[in-house]
Order: sequence, then structure tokens, then C-alpha cells
Amino acid sequence: MIKVQHVDKTFDGFPALIGLDLNVKKGSIYGLVGTNGAGKTTLIKHVTGILRQDGGEITIEDVPVYENIDIKERMGYIPDDLYFLSSYNLKESANFYRSLYPRWNGERYQKMVRQFDLSETRKLSRFSKGMQKQAAFILIMSTMPDYLILDEPIDGLDPIIRKLVWKYVVEDVAEREMTVLVSSHNLREMEGICDSIGILNHGKMMIERDLDELKSDIHKIQVAFRTPQENPYAGLNVLHKEVRGSVELLIVRNRRDLVEQVIGAKDPVVFDLLPLSLEEIFIYELGGGENEIQGILF
Repeated sequence: MIKVQHVDKTFDGFPALIGLDLNVKKGSIYGLVGTNGAGKTTLIKHVTGILRQDGGEITIEDVPVYENIDIKERMGYIPDDLYFLSSYNLKESANFYRSLYPRWNGERYQKMVRQFDLSETRKLSRFSKGMQKQAAFILIMSTMPDYLILDEPIDGLDPIIRKLVWKYVVEDVAEREMTVLVSSHNLREMEGICDSIGILNHGKMMIERDLDELKSDIHKIQVAFRTPQENPYAGLNVLHKEVRGSVELLIVRNRRDLVEQVIGAKDPVVFDLLPLSLEEIFIYELGGGENEIQGILF
């Protein structure tokens, strides 16, 4: 389990992380989302032990991460800004990784090189950005990590390669109980693979919940009544409301059974209740502009 407790970090007087908590369960995929500058990469660099927090605690399996070689030997990290030794090709990089990671799997490495169809002899510095990301993924997954930390891992990859990347990740979670923390702006893709979600904003954790639970408590509703009703939504937490002709469009944060009970009692002629997508929840929770929210939600 990855645990971040009350972590603070300041750079030159700027608070990058503020009392931040994060909990990633063993054998799960945790999605970290937030706007640009929210602190996602800063948090990831703390979880991987690259940076040291000013306050709070970061542990994996209840031991501190910073300067912990035993944990780092079992951790794979792919940053958004990739770095390779400029003169190395993929084969030479594999030999370097083999010397660092005791659980290096040469058979997996060879299989992945064939599947991703990359040259082992061409210098990595001459690869395209997308090919470099593939190379980094091959190298990291061949170390057989117990903990995989990914910062924008699929940016610049075509749909076929993205599918192959997630196939390896999901299989390792299922078969080896690998634990994954992934940051990405691709919310639709995150929604399809993540067990839990953390929404980060201005260095603070706004929401951290299981994805199914998060989606089950926020609903998109279309409702119309035969005759005007006085306060028909009493007892509900209505976050957003607009009227389009005879139909009212609402965002409501309540249990589904309570929503159905309250509105159903008013005998509506139209009543459609749907969960929001992760993208919609993200935009609403972070206070997107009114027109922007309406355009996406409805």
C-alpha cells in the first residue's frame, strides 16, 4: 500500500502540496487527475522518493520511501519528461537496467521488444517521443515492479499501442497484484482502467474515492412535471440546475434511491437519471465555467 499523510511541500515560498493525503490499495490502479499545475508531478516525485517532503509522511508497506533502496528496487517509474543515456540503444539500456534491478525478466523484455516492434540497435535519442515512451515502458515492465508509477504514460501513443500498454498493466495487477499510481489528462481512458480516483487542485486533495462509489453518488437528471411543483427537490443536494422549455436539467449529489424516492413522489412525466462520467465529475468539481459545464454535461 502507498500511503501519503498530511504532506506539505514549498518551493521558494510557493506551496506546491498542502496537507495532502493519498491512499493507494495493494493490487489496485489509482488514477491521479487535476488541472495543469495542480501538483500531480510534484506528488509523484515524492512518492517515488525523488523529492523529500517538508512535512508529513510517505510510506510504502509502512516504511518511508525516501532513500529506501529496497523499495526502489521494486518500483518502476515512467516520468512525463523521459531521460535516456544519449549514446545508448535499447539493448544497452536493457543491460543497464539488468544491473540495477534484481528481478529483471529477460524473457519478458524480448517478448515486448517483438510486440512493440522496436529496434534494439538504434540509439534511443533518435527515437520519436512515442517510441521513447514505448522503450521506457518495455524497460520498466521488464523489471517486474511491485509498484508502478506512471506520469502521462500514453501521451503521444497511437490507439493500438495504448491498448497494448494497458493490457500489460492490467494483467500484472490481476496476476501479480502490482500496485499502480497513474497521472493522466485522458479521463476517458482512466475511467476504463482505474479502481480509485484522486482529484488534485492547487496542491490539495479535493476528492479521493473508489471510482464506482464516486460515480454512484452524483447524477445527471432530466425531469418534467405535468403541473408546476413547489420546491419539488426538497431534501436533495442540487448542485446545478437549468431549465430548457418544460424540462429541467439538474446535477444532484445524493444516493440514487433517495433521488428516485423524492422525485418519483411528485409523479413526473419525464424522469431520466444517469451517472456522470469521470470527465463530467472532474469539470464540475473543479468549478469549470458555467457555459463550459453545460456544454459538456448536457
